[in-house]
Amino acid sequence: MERVLLKNIENPNSADINEYLKIGGYKSLSKAFALQPKDIIEEIKKSGLRGRGGAGFPTGMKWSFADADPRSPKYLICNADEGEPGTFKDRILLERNPHLLIEGIVISGYALGAQEGFIYLRGEYPHAKDVLSRAIKQAYKNNYLGDNILGKGVRFHITVYQGAGAYICGEETALIESLEGKRGQPRSKPPFPVNVGAWGMPTIVNNVETLSNVPYIIDVGGEVYSRIGSKDCPGPKLYCVSGCVERPGVYELPMGTSLREIIYKHAGGIKGGRGLKAVFPGGISTPVLPGDKIDCPMDFVSMPKFDSMLGSGAVIVMDESVCMVKVALRSLRFFEHESCGKCVPCREGVEWLRKIVERIEYGKGREGDIELLSQVAETISGRTFCPLGDGAACMVLAMIKHFRYEFEEHIKNR
Repeated sequence: MERVLLKNIENPNSADINEYLKIGGYKSLSKAFALQPKDIIEEIKKSGLRGRGGAGFPTGMKWSFADADPRSPKYLICNADEGEPGTFKDRILLERNPHLLIEGIVISGYALGAQEGFIYLRGEYPHAKDVLSRAIKQAYKNNYLGDNILGKGVRFHITVYQGAGAYICGEETALIESLEGKRGQPRSKPPFPVNVGAWGMPTIVNNVETLSNVPYIIDVGGEVYSRIGSKDCPGPKLYCVSGCVERPGVYELPMGTSLREIIYKHAGGIKGGRGLKAVFPGGISTPVLPGDKIDCPMDFVSMPKFDSMLGSGAVIVMDESVCMVKVALRSLRFFEHESCGKCVPCREGVEWLRKIVERIEYGKGREGDIELLSQVAETISGRTFCPLGDGAACMVLAMIKHFRYEFEEHIKNR
């Protein structure tokens, strides 16, 4: 398929507005302004676009909930807090194709009746902030942002807000809390942000990749877009591949491309010709898959049938030399460190998971530890304010399911 999101990124000046205009940039914005806002929402619905942040919720449906709320002002927030380990797809867009994102945000804001947009940027992306700030200045200078965009009477402004490096702020309600100047902790839902979001007003939160799809949908139409990739999850998808592969990187492929094809065709197979042992298909908060279970279409609908999730599309590949107990321990240390501490199951439970796996890894495991791990993980599942605790729990349960023998070997042989 032709590149949509990564178009022109080999150009060393691809972040400059003049280079973006040369490849048809901002034409979709002019096209969008010729439509009524409700017509744009209908095109997004027709396209079948799903949120690319991990949950995969239908974007058009989400927008229609906020559109139906009569209150104003409405806010649009771009979630650029890309904190999932193994995920670096949005960084490419922020640093190499920022005007695509800006165009997508302005179109989305117009469709939603919002006049203020925020980009909540990951704290560890200082270069992306510089690039994005320059691009926003260029957009203002060329009248693609401001109080009277393209002379059409449309007002829209973008503010970049840089987070402090908290993984939890990738969750939309924690992000909103942080944006409002509060501690970054998730809210209980309902109410949902589409109705009670930033400063209590209707708010749409979409991630970088989702919003970057919007200009293409307006350009070709929702129906044409819906024919790319899989039927239930159409469109292009950015898969970021890391770990034990020959060619790690970000690959733009049709949604639903098989995990096997991503690893062996596009990423060049396992480094050094070793055997494939395991894969996290969508970051460490998605259940790990063993090496013989990779013939699965990588989309939001298909992956649960294979006992995992697409998540952010962060494919972390592990070869036969990797110790899965050590992987579980490193993952749990991350989850424990990043837990906001608001709810007891996550705050206490993830720490206990880490302690049990730590003693197994360090040769102090006991009989019954594996059963205890399962019990603690199952106690956490479904009982937390946000998916962080669930991510830690399902990671552990999948490790035990597929690699129990490694935990047993550690306990037996210390």
